[in-house]
Amino acid sequence: MERHKTIFSNPMSPNTIRKAERKKQKYIKKFGDDAKQDYGYQVETNHILGPLFGVKTIKIVAQKQGSTPLDSEKGIIIGNIRMGFGHYRISMAIASAAHAMGYTPYWFDLHAFQETTGGKVIAHLNKLYSLGSRLSQKYPLFNELFWEPISANGFKKLSYNAVDQKVAELMEPICRNLPKDMPYIATHVWPAQAAVHAGLTKVVNAIPDNWPMGLHLAEGSKHTVQTPSAFLGYKTLKGMSGNQTLRPIPDGEIFETGHYVDHELVVNLEEDCNRRLKRLQNEEPLRVLLTVGGAGAQAEIYAAVIRHLLPRVQSDKIALFINVGDHTDVWDHLAREIPEIQEAAKTYFDEWTNTCTFAAAALTEVVHGVHVFYNQDIFAAVYTT
Repeated sequence: MERHKTIFSNPMSPNTIRKAERKKQKYIKKFGDDAKQDYGYQVETNHILGPLFGVKTIKIVAQKQGSTPLDSEKGIIIGNIRMGFGHYRISMAIASAAHAMGYTPYWFDLHAFQETTGGKVIAHLNKLYSLGSRLSQKYPLFNELFWEPISANGFKKLSYNAVDQKVAELMEPICRNLPKDMPYIATHVWPAQAAVHAGLTKVVNAIPDNWPMGLHLAEGSKHTVQTPSAFLGYKTLKGMSGNQTLRPIPDGEIFETGHYVDHELVVNLEEDCNRRLKRLQNEEPLRVLLTVGGAGAQAEIYAAVIRHLLPRVQSDKIALFINVGDHTDVWDHLAREIPEIQEAAKTYFDEWTNTCTFAAAALTEVVHGVHVFYNQDIFAAVYTT
């Protein structure tokens, strides 16, 4: 199907259709075309998430012959892209929940397949998005005149989705040889669109944003949202074509599921809250966790928060946890801006085992001071939080 021409029975304009087709051809010219490539897959236990909740990583190989078979009966593919913390965090939450329900989660990161045309396109777009995110934090005028309008209004348009749908055809070869009826949950729209183009029949598009945007639509999949307002906005395609009333997403193709939360957070919720109350009653330091996201773009905001909290840390009222993820430049910036933080901090840099040991001990022991976490490995960097 040519999904860029009609979206949920809403026809796209000839200009939008031409734009979508030109954009696809532009990327073919830039990155090549692997439409005839017959990719295969190899599976290995994820070195960080495997021991925690059984995650297996799918790697792509040049030929289908000799591929590792996937467990299509008890397996769930989690299609994602590494674009900052958010999509990986949601993917980990879904993997955690799937494992708790007796399923095997297969990690399928399209961004990691740099040898494919689709992987190259995603890497290119991710680089542009990261640059825009950083510039928006650094230059208010850029944010006001360019980034905020495109984020709030450009991504919102149904016509934007039409262009993405056509570009996502370049990602179809990545998914082509996956089992067609195997459950596939995508935490970004491109893996969802790619899977639908490849003919997968059980695709779930887990929409991460509550703000209704055409960007997040993958017709042919089951859409999930986290809140009632998001359900109403996405169901009616609110504001995605100006003031025009659009045909809605049909019944049975969008669901409100609640928030995408890790099983271990939910199952331990009451016990964890009781521990927090006990620490308050015992006047132990209040724990504050700061996690850097947004492509490391908010260092100035974090620096201001840390400056405000430091006196309370020094008086043992607060214990401060800072996870800079895989952004060493953010830690370098914070250390320059706040020299005393570097002197006070205990660091856990590329120390996954020590990080796990610290987290386990913190459940029952009193924690003081400043603790800073960094890991070059993206799985460890995200799961540290």
